[in-house]
Amino acid sequence: MTTVMESYEQYVNPAAARLFRLMGMSAAAVRAEGSFVYDEAGREYVDFLGNFGVLSLGHRHPRVIAAALDQLNRMAQTARFLLDEPTARLAETLARITPGDLQCCFFGNSGAEAVEAALKIARLATGKRRFISTLNSFHGKTFGALSVSGREPFRAPFHPLLFPVTHVPFGDISALEKALAKESDVAAFIVEPVQGEGGVVTPPPGYLSEASALCLQAGALLIVDEVQTGLGRTGRLFACEEEGVVPDLLCLAKALGGGVMPIGATVGRPAVWAALSDHPWLHTSTFGGNPLACAAALAAIEVTLEEDLAGQARAKGDWLLGRLEALASRHTRVIDGVRGRGLLIGVEVTKEGAGGLIISRMVAERIIVGYTLNNPRVIRLEPPLNVPWEVLERVTAVLEEAVKEAETYIDDL
Repeated sequence: MTTVMESYEQYVNPAAARLFRLMGMSAAAVRAEGSFVYDEAGREYVDFLGNFGVLSLGHRHPRVIAAALDQLNRMAQTARFLLDEPTARLAETLARITPGDLQCCFFGNSGAEAVEAALKIARLATGKRRFISTLNSFHGKTFGALSVSGREPFRAPFHPLLFPVTHVPFGDISALEKALAKESDVAAFIVEPVQGEGGVVTPPPGYLSEASALCLQAGALLIVDEVQTGLGRTGRLFACEEEGVVPDLLCLAKALGGGVMPIGATVGRPAVWAALSDHPWLHTSTFGGNPLACAAALAAIEVTLEEDLAGQARAKGDWLLGRLEALASRHTRVIDGVRGRGLLIGVEVTKEGAGGLIISRMVAERIIVGYTLNNPRVIRLEPPLNVPWEVLERVTAVLEEAVKEAETYIDDL
């Protein structure tokens, strides 16, 4: 019988499997709990990547598991032409906790699907066809989401993409203003409050609120992609609340499923949703909004609020950023900068090779971290929001030793 790694190499993704083997990550995970994962040999790993923001509650939070099992024992999938309570309750809950007058929900199964829905609804609501996005952004890999993403290596193999998109520098409000003035046919500006895959890039203060005002003036919608930042990750329930911004459409996924079920949501203002009034079946999903996923999402939201995970992210993130900034000041030949909000933190190294060495050392110490997708010089730290303080201490201690080791080899990297 083949090993798990051999099966990956033959039947799943041979190229990715080779990279995993090269990085010393060929073990197979068999069990997980909280901030920890265990392999087939019983070895414990600290999960400090959290599946790129999916595991804000950690692995297998007992309340989410209990809610999913309870729903599974009654009805997992929708009858579709009968209504079901979990879907209705989740939509009502999202309307209650999201900013301003956001109210109506479309449910899919992923962040890319949430973005696809937002793009289509924006076109319907405005009657316009163009979009503005930001360079270095990441909104998903389906054709529509890829079209508005701003990272050319992912886009180039699939040209021509779907519709006219103008990409402007992230955080540059004057560039956005010029793009809106130049194009009269802009349906929406889509933006992440923090560019996660772009290297954990935060915009200047006031950027999002100024962008919102410009969109309103130009008659374009504002789509805020909080697939990675939403539900407490940045120290607020939603990152756009940092500047009091209410988008026309808000995209959620990742943490929404509580680390147990895949689910994405597009939440919009009633005036925008009115575009679907005459054609309510223009955009649907067979599995989207199924009772099982919605039950898990409801439990995840309850835990997020009751355990004040946004507050935990803020306190722990401030502490971790402080430790990392001090580390960076002592090792400027290795670390080029540290940035982030809450528990979405990026450590940018001076050379890609240094990043590889640091990650390999941390994996050898059984701590899981990774690169940001668009910038391999940035090591992403994105643990569960309820990560224990002693785990934070352990990870920073190992990271410091890894940085010291990288410094001894920096001239050869």
